[in-house]
Amino acid sequence: MSELRNLVAGRFLGETEAGGLDVVSPATGRAVARVPLAGPAEAIEAVDAARRAQADWRRRPAIERGDALRRLADAIAAEAAEIGAWLAAESGKSLEDARGEAIYGAELMRYHAEWARRIEGEVIPSDAPDETLMLKREPIGVVACLIPFNYPVYTLVRKIAPALIAGNAVVVRPSNSTPCSALAIARLVARAALPEGLVNILATTHEGARAVCTHPHVGMVTLTGSLGAGRAVLEYAKENIAKSSLELGGKTPVVVEPDADLDEVARLVVAAKTTHCGQICTGPERLYVHESVHDALLARLREGFLARAFGDRAADASRMGPLQSERARGDVHAMVRRAVEAGAVLEAGGTIPEGPGWFYPPTLLSACRQDMEIVREEVFGPVLAVLPYRDAEEALRLSNDHQYGLSSVLFTENYRTVMRFADAVEAGELYVNRLPADPYQGFHAGWKRSGLGGDDGKHGMLEFTQTRLVILKH
Repeated sequence: MSELRNLVAGRFLGETEAGGLDVVSPATGRAVARVPLAGPAEAIEAVDAARRAQADWRRRPAIERGDALRRLADAIAAEAAEIGAWLAAESGKSLEDARGEAIYGAELMRYHAEWARRIEGEVIPSDAPDETLMLKREPIGVVACLIPFNYPVYTLVRKIAPALIAGNAVVVRPSNSTPCSALAIARLVARAALPEGLVNILATTHEGARAVCTHPHVGMVTLTGSLGAGRAVLEYAKENIAKSSLELGGKTPVVVEPDADLDEVARLVVAAKTTHCGQICTGPERLYVHESVHDALLARLREGFLARAFGDRAADASRMGPLQSERARGDVHAMVRRAVEAGAVLEAGGTIPEGPGWFYPPTLLSACRQDMEIVREEVFGPVLAVLPYRDAEEALRLSNDHQYGLSSVLFTENYRTVMRFADAVEAGELYVNRLPADPYQGFHAGWKRSGLGGDDGKHGMLEFTQTRLVILKH
């Protein structure tokens, strides 16, 4: 695999005064790469270069911007195997899943390229007979994109594609846990003939990240990350009143009504809870089951959790992979132990296995209460808390009784219950008879502490624009 370096102002930089970063495989605990770290000086250079490039980019017809995105999408698809190899090594995903994420990212970029002829303004009636009001959509300028570790390729594309099609330039800071796949994509920017400095991708220190986010030429900061990271970004953004788009924590409630297909529910929940070791912000975390089917579904879930093998996916792709870090595993296990101490019943998992890598078994907890930490706080691991309820109204109340509101799930065949939840659930998404998958033509936006703004679709693309009202006297 090729050498990985930071892309800043159209140049590939090796190690600077900030030094380098050893990237460790969570499946083995061994280093898989060393990447250069950029410091504040390189971060400032990246923003300045992006501002220069954006001055020309914004004037280009949107159809030209769309053509450029398609070239980059083609390059990502063509190099999906190498991008996937880096992603698998740094994340513990299987090669198949990692390659698939790169291909899916290319498809997402092609989707956003199609907005080229669809970024529209408005003509608004005036109160005066000889006046017209025109609302124009304009790019923001330079956008700082902060990428998480769990789906680093997909999320990178999810942010830069709408930003670029809207006429912005970008500075991308990948997670220091998974920078390799992002830097592999950086090599493709020149191949796609994007203007020099339009796209900057750099692994950087926290000081470098702060220098990007607080730079006066950065007009928007977009982040997918934790609640704590979101608060830090808001602190950064307030220095220049930069726009913030934040997808933060989630605690997805899954409500199972008595008429649900319990076998299908168990299959879907086990699969969703153990995908990428539960490190998915929309993954099920709270399972509310009607008391009449609680025991029957719990037995199915217990069987599914106990049967789900885990281990190095490089050896067997059917296994569940590791958590991203040793610290993450320690935090997850500590939450499980506190839940048991508070009265939860451990139905499956709940132990730290021996051997290399940061694996944790699928863990099922019953007899949970709404006031428990395991129900109130995001676990971000393969742990599921199960609670019974009496009727749909109570299930809705329990679902809404939470600080987060990213996604929600309902299993029922009763359209009245579906519409009740569709009207009243306090979350940005409601999935009915399926688990979350973020369709990219939709709009992925959190309520409450799950974030500000949103991603995907028309409304996600428009997040990367600002408006100008023109009042025309004639």
